[in-house]
Amino acid sequence: MNSNKRVSRIAGILIILGIIAGILSIVPFVESGNYLNEVYPNRNQVLTGAIFQFFLVPIYIGFSLVLYQVLRNYNKSLSLGFVGFRIMAGVFQLIGMILLPIFILISQKYLTQTASNIVLYETIGEVLKLFRDLANHLGVILATGLGNLILYYVFYKGKHIPVWLSLWGIVGNSLIMIASFLLLFQLIEVISTEYGIMTMPLVLQEIVLAIWLLVKGLNLPLETQNSEK
Repeated sequence: MNSNKRVSRIAGILIILGIIAGILSIVPFVESGNYLNEVYPNRNQVLTGAIFQFFLVPIYIGFSLVLYQVLRNYNKSLSLGFVGFRIMAGVFQLIGMILLPIFILISQKYLTQTASNIVLYETIGEVLKLFRDLANHLGVILATGLGNLILYYVFYKGKHIPVWLSLWGIVGNSLIMIASFLLLFQLIEVISTEYGIMTMPLVLQEIVLAIWLLVKGLNLPLETQNSEK
């Protein structure tokens, strides 16, 4: 197997692993409006979500490092920018993961406190939730989205994948970044039909991209492939 095929297959596998880990990392109890009552009783599911969020970090960064090996031959500066944004997304992901055990502690305290102290824990909970939303729903999504826009621009200019697939990626990432701002201003909810509609194009595009990379691989100039051997 030549270097191009190997890189393409590893990248395709990482996309699939990222989708699976991303689904399993969803913690609806934290997103719920009644999270202080729901997080501690469902702490095992919350911790499971935290574990899969941790797995997303090496997947995010690993995907960019794998593709950097070949994309740097086309545009090194843009390829470095892609890796940089992926590292930023990984850092925000770690922050969101670290906050989940704190949610469990706050929820436990809230459920065992007297009425006079409930307001205190509600305030702490709201601040904590806002901070996590900024990390997860703004930081991760924007860093990933901006990095992906760079990636698909390089793909588009170099025709490393079909043009329609690159444009699909650009549109899908633009939509999910818009959705992140709508979440920030509380115009939509994470667990909602609107958010699902805005994220579905990117999810489908990543599935198609993963299949393309596994079956067809990246289209690279012969000299680029030879330089990687």
